Amino acid sequence: MTSTQARAAIILAAGQGTRMKSPLPKVLHPVGGRAMLDHAIDAAEALGCERIVVVVGDHSPEVRAHVAKRLGEGAIAVQDPPLGTGHAVLAARDAMAGFEGEVIITYGDVPLLKGRDIEAAFGGGEGVTVVGFEARDPTGYGRLLIDADGGLEAIVEHKEASPDQLRVTVCNSGVMAAPAALLFDLLAEVRNDNAKGEYYLTDVVELARGRGAPTRTVMAGEDAVMGVNAQAELAVAEALFQKVQRETFLAAGVTMPAPETVHFSFDTEVGGGTTIEPYVVFGPGAKIAGGARIRSFSHIEGATVAAGAEVGPYARLRPGADLGEGVKVGNFVEVKNVRMDAGAKANHLSYLGDGVVGAKANIGAGTIFCNYDGFFKHRTTVGEGAFVGSNSSLVAPVTIGAGAMVGSGSVVTADVAPGDLALARGVQTAKAGWAARFMETMRAKKAAKSA
Repeated sequence: MTSTQARAAIILAAGQGTRMKSPLPKVLHPVGGRAMLDHAIDAAEALGCERIVVVVGDHSPEVRAHVAKRLGEGAIAVQDPPLGTGHAVLAARDAMAGFEGEVIITYGDVPLLKGRDIEAAFGGGEGVTVVGFEARDPTGYGRLLIDADGGLEAIVEHKEASPDQLRVTVCNSGVMAAPAALLFDLLAEVRNDNAKGEYYLTDVVELARGRGAPTRTVMAGEDAVMGVNAQAELAVAEALFQKVQRETFLAAGVTMPAPETVHFSFDTEVGGGTTIEPYVVFGPGAKIAGGARIRSFSHIEGATVAAGAEVGPYARLRPGADLGEGVKVGNFVEVKNVRMDAGAKANHLSYLGDGVVGAKANIGAGTIFCNYDGFFKHRTTVGEGAFVGSNSSLVAPVTIGAGAMVGSGSVVTADVAPGDLALARGVQTAKAGWAARFMETMRAKKAAKSA
């Protein structure tokens, strides 16, 4: 068997996750804005696996629904009841029926693992390959014992290791690959005569050697194979993910004066020549062209920002925001599902939802696109070069024509033709001396009450 054989992956995601102490199933907790389980599926797809099976438990219908939505019901195997890792893999046997290539076993709670980290696990011939790692602190990990010929002799659990074995720093990641037929044959021989009454995946190494099948180890980085079982470990995984993202963008020419304060998502795109000031958060779906400037305390998700645009500080771009070249979105401005064409500006304290702002149009401070009537969303169109005065409410659906103006404080409920001025506010009146008389009266009442 060679590395050109067909590939499949079995992802174990049936754990209870009780140490997370969260109503959200463990494998659905996000790292970099993406569920840990999706990271595992991504890795399997990057390996070219033509079949991916996720083993879930009956206790987590949310996990099953998540897998079904992404991969379909055929990708689901159920482990019920949970009787160990070997039992979990065996639960995938029916879903793997007819597959004759190599199978790799990974985990839904190992979010930093990439396909490239375990590519070498394939092509191990008619034997078993275990992915190991050099542990900075091997305490608690199973040790991989390598024989004189470089083969994997055994996996020894920490609590069962001798003093000499405890000095071994090559540890078991849990990731394993083998030909499908061999894997399920070996699993059928695994026994549960141990303290927990469980079927352990690691037993297949000894069984394979007993058959004379080769066993070997390939190495991966410790961070890549890190598992997440508790909230503290989730935070560590997030920090490691962010570190890699920041280093990647810095190397690509992105300027970040305080990179440790900037948070990226798994799919964030930022072009070289962009400046990102401190304390910026990118949610999923953010695409920033080179040469843009993202100022401090801005939050961008599902949005596109073109070259030369400036966002923030304290701006929020929500899904569907599409900023053209040279657009400025300033402090405390929220943009959702609005295209802003080149040179348009909304510098202060505005909400722009569902619409279009034409090139070089100016949106004054305090402007609101009133896009929701309680049942449906409606669109606002502001034409090229239009000027919307401060503290205006544009009640959608409405169009402000090219070059038109809206006077400050207006509530616009009807279209404004190109080049027109719209004024929609009450007529100001003055009552001579009223304020002075009122204040004199009130002061007297206050003084009498104090007396």
